[in-house]
Amino acid sequence: MSHGTSSHSSPVPRRALYVAVVGPEAATPSESQTAQRLGRLLAQQHCIVICGGLGGVMEAVCRGAQSEGGITVGLLPGSSRATGNDFLSVALPTGLGELRNGLVVRSVDAVIVVGGSWGTLSEMALAVRTGKPTIVIGGWEVRVPGQSEHSELRMASSAEDAVGMMFSMVGPETATDDAV
Repeated sequence: MSHGTSSHSSPVPRRALYVAVVGPEAATPSESQTAQRLGRLLAQQHCIVICGGLGGVMEAVCRGAQSEGGITVGLLPGSSRATGNDFLSVALPTGLGELRNGLVVRSVDAVIVVGGSWGTLSEMALAVRTGKPTIVIGGWEVRVPGQSEHSELRMASSAEDAVGMMFSMVGPETATDDAV
């Protein structure tokens, strides 16, 4: 692989933000609509969408991102790429079950939570624990004992609000070295 100057442009911006969108596989219609809008907005901003790769919120965010030509990556719980949703650019079977949630969180610059399930709560907790900017739309409301608010955790009212918050927390040019 050459590391020199190339005459062709890469489809992925060098400093693209990697954003996890997490939420329940058994999503409500409202959660799916929000996730699809979120996917479109993230793709328009050239963000790489990372998710658990299955249905519900994960499928909806990928559908939205793909509709805008975005890149979507699914870290699947099982051992087969065939279990991934139809809107993944890249399907990566991990064979880790729910333990893949840690990989989803560690591979990104920010996490956006849509709705809530127990798996979603684990991803949200891992994100806050590791200092990732975390924005919640219509999901879990967590209060840290002894604290009125947590600096990495914000509540948003819409997909547009969440993307704006994410950029104010991360910045458009501050992708982590681990995520590029």
